[in-house]
Amino acid sequence: MSLLIDDTTTHQDPQAQLGGDHRIPDQSRAARHRSFDVETFAVPTGREEEWRFTPVDRLGGVLTDAPTQDREGDPAADYEVRAPAGVTVGTLAPGEAPRGTVLVPEDRGAAVASRNTAEALHLSVPADLELAEPVRVQVEGRGAGRRSNAHYVLEAGRHSRALVVLDHTGAADHTGNLEVIVGDGAELTVVSLQRWDDGAVHLAQHEALVGRDATYKHIAVSLGGSIVRMNSNVRYAGPGGDATLLGVYFADAGQHLEHRSFVDHNAPRCTSLVTYKGALQGQTARTVWVGDVLIRQEAQGIETYELNRNLVLTDGARADSVPNLEIETGDIAGAGHASSTGRFDDEQLFYLMSRGIDEANARRLVVRGFFADIIAKIGVPEVVDRLMEAIDAELQLTMVSQPTETEE
Repeated sequence: MSLLIDDTTTHQDPQAQLGGDHRIPDQSRAARHRSFDVETFAVPTGREEEWRFTPVDRLGGVLTDAPTQDREGDPAADYEVRAPAGVTVGTLAPGEAPRGTVLVPEDRGAAVASRNTAEALHLSVPADLELAEPVRVQVEGRGAGRRSNAHYVLEAGRHSRALVVLDHTGAADHTGNLEVIVGDGAELTVVSLQRWDDGAVHLAQHEALVGRDATYKHIAVSLGGSIVRMNSNVRYAGPGGDATLLGVYFADAGQHLEHRSFVDHNAPRCTSLVTYKGALQGQTARTVWVGDVLIRQEAQGIETYELNRNLVLTDGARADSVPNLEIETGDIAGAGHASSTGRFDDEQLFYLMSRGIDEANARRLVVRGFFADIIAKIGVPEVVDRLMEAIDAELQLTMVSQPTETEE
């Protein structure tokens, strides 16, 4: 028995919901084409299911199969690595393991990044090592419209514990892959910050393999860039794995911030939690969240939940939210999802202003309250501080007035 669900309800017992096979085979998330060969991916037109929300006409040359552009030794984007003692920093050529053992490109952008990255950055945390300081990778774009490609491979050895922060600033037409291997019993947190300048375009695929009894947390924070489109995917290498995918985004006028997640429950007794929250303000501000969870027949006893909330602050902004839950077994501990998009709460604003708080600070407090629970889950002080400063800066750009309600 298999079941494909696309709504905002919670399902604890799929066998009690529907009988028979209700999955349409070509709609299964697992059936998506993957390949290292760029030519097997057509340049998207926007009519494809996986590209229908993306403004492909604004992507420019980011999907062009081209190497990173250099100008007299100045690359279109460069990275700097700061790693604590004990972390191995190296490079991997195409086909040199573990590169390509976890991440196989699922769209043209990822295939372009893979082909045109001659040397992938390789970060390895040895088994049993607990890092007291984060590993930091700073990526800086050198100019809007310049083509940049990247591929990073991150390994966390058995029973290791580490935090890795990937920070994107500046501007470029950037395609970037992140390949993550979480060893058995390891605890790994990956934070990806998209703090690009206004002219940047960023397409990314982040792929993780979570080992037996391992814990993986992926945090995506998208605040800058003209277009950001991230695919964050997880599957399991053994039972008992735990994956948490968190996302925070704030879109201004003209920005398109798109986040897609896919949790492939392919092993028993694993858990996953997906939580994304976003705010929008300004004409043509656009956000997209698509969350896919597949529970395979062999994934007995798993538990999963995905949640997306969007706060529309002004007229002219639009948020799309699409949760998908595909279940192929009835032997699960729990599975559910929820999604909502709504306007700014004027009653909360009135309550705060009636107690002497000026309108600007009242709006700031309401938005901070909206993000409070997910920010608490991040648990990385330096990321939380940056995020709250950025949210305050976004709110100062424009005075919010009479937003339009959109409910899904």
